[in-house]
Amino acid sequence: MPLPLPVLPAQVPVLPALVTLLALLLYQATGLLVGRARFRHGVKPPSSDGPEPFQRALRVQQNTLEQLVFFLPSLWLAALLASARWASLLGFIWVGARVAYAAGYLQAPEKRGPGFGISFLAGLVLWVMALVGVLRVLGG
Repeated sequence: MPLPLPVLPAQVPVLPALVTLLALLLYQATGLLVGRARFRHGVKPPSSDGPEPFQRALRVQQNTLEQLVFFLPSLWLAALLASARWASLLGFIWVGARVAYAAGYLQAPEKRGPGFGISFLAGLVLWVMALVGVLRVLGG
């Protein structure tokens, strides 16, 4: 017998939750890319040095993790304190841009710029939305 679906109150921000799951899936995918590059290029753990294709895969994973630390709190604070719809839209853009960043960087370092720039700007706008939301609540 299937489990019943939970009844969620209308205010539960489901779209930011979906964005969060996609961002986490992207991060896991970058980890798998590092593992594949380790195998392909014979880089044995715990080494983080190897041929350039391995180093690019590792940098994609590390930079994605670094950006997640800024992105996820900004996404949720913007969704809860400003607009869940706009925050989610920016979150989807961020995830897509990070995919473009990874695809570009894995080809050649100089191709990472557009994906990085778009994801950075989307994250910054989310942070500003969150800040404005906090200030609005504090201002009463």
